[in-house]
This record gives sequence, C-alpha cells and structure tokens, in this order.
Amino acid sequence: MATQTFAMPGEVLPEDVLPVPSNPSAPLKLGPGLRHTPPSTVTTTLAGPLCVDRKKNAIWIENNSGRYVPQTNDVVIATVHHSSTDWYHCSIMPHTAFAQLPQLAFEGATKKTRPQLSSGSLIYARVHSASKHQDPEIVCYNPSTGKSEGMGELKGGMVFDVSLGMARRLLLNKQKDEGGLVVLDDVAEQVAFEIAVGRNGRVWVKADGIKETLLVGKALQNTDHEALKIDEQRKLVKKLLRQI
Repeated sequence: MATQTFAMPGEVLPEDVLPVPSNPSAPLKLGPGLRHTPPSTVTTTLAGPLCVDRKKNAIWIENNSGRYVPQTNDVVIATVHHSSTDWYHCSIMPHTAFAQLPQLAFEGATKKTRPQLSSGSLIYARVHSASKHQDPEIVCYNPSTGKSEGMGELKGGMVFDVSLGMARRLLLNKQKDEGGLVVLDDVAEQVAFEIAVGRNGRVWVKADGIKETLLVGKALQNTDHEALKIDEQRKLVKKLLRQI
C-alpha cells in the first residue's frame, strides 16, 4: 500500500521519506513530479500528495491538475499535428510543446514500411526522453524489446478525458486491489471492447458499436468525476448496461 504526505515544488526529500527496498540492489523508481540530481538528491517539481509504495520501491507526486508533465517511460495517447522529413510532431496536451516522434520509431519500420500518418492520427506511444530543456521524444515500441506491445496508431474508437490520478489507477496491474477500481472488469463481463490508457489523462476506447463505446467512456468518467467507491461503480455499470 502507498502512504502519503503533502509536498510542494522545490522541496528536497529527506532520506527517511524514501522507500527502503528489501533487496538493496533494487533501484528506486521515481514517478511523476520528482527529479533526481546525482548522486542522491530527489527534488519535487509539482505540488500534491507524495505517495510512497515501499513494496514496489516507488515514490511519486499524485497530481490531478489538468497539466501533464511528461516523464520517461510513461505511456501516452498523442495526436499527430504535422510531419516533417524525419519526424511526426505530436500533441500530448493542449498548449504545450509538441512531442517528437521519429518516423522510424515503430516496430520493424524502414523507410519503405514506416506508417504513413496524417494530421489528426491518434498514437499510443511511450515517452523515450523528457527534459525541461528540450521537447519530449516518444516512440511506438518498447526500447527494451523492440516490440510494439500494443503501441502504434489507434484506429477508430473514441477518446475520453480523465484526471491524471484516474489514468494512473487504470494503469495499475491490479486495479481492484491497488486502485480501488472494478468498473472496467464489470463492464467487460457484458461488453467487449479494446482500451488504451495514456498517463496524460486520455483513454481510447473501441467497442462493437457507438453505444457500447460511449458506455465504457461514461462509466470511466463518472467513476472519476464522482470518486465512486467499488460498490457505487458496480451500481453505475448495472444502470448504464440497462440503457443499451
């Protein structure tokens, strides 16, 4: 379980706040809102609850404001704005610098086989590098394996906006136990759908029909906006299913 205290931007975290792993060789995992300065200084860059998961040796700032700050290894849903000779220039959040996607940053892509993306195309990608000194770079494959692992162009479907905190919860491996979410599992018992969740607060959903797609999106957004607990999520899903 994660413990929380409140942090303000610019604070240097004392060592006793950082999780101590059971395995001394396990690296500390820094999430959104934190910056590492070698050799061992960790500074906050956002205001919000400081979450520490000692079991996973992870620490991050929970921030539900509308502004997403790209972090290396985050998965995001981006929109292609325009292209140049070697790059696609993509929007991750409104009114922020474009993320740069190399045109060959897809599994097995060559100059002949690379995807031909147009303005408005949706992309599921991973943040390859992020710094306050340069525009973020994204790629559509796992750099560790070279495989797409579900990343690439998202065709069809609809995009729904959720809070950054909700996006983080949706990306947890155990949504019920770790994030208090059952809404997707309950919907999936009756409706087949595909989903991609971006850490930037965007969720792509594709079901067999528009009504089903809207149902999934509405279930997620209502759960998020109304901070529904598990039993309330189940009641919501039953109510929405009766409407289709």
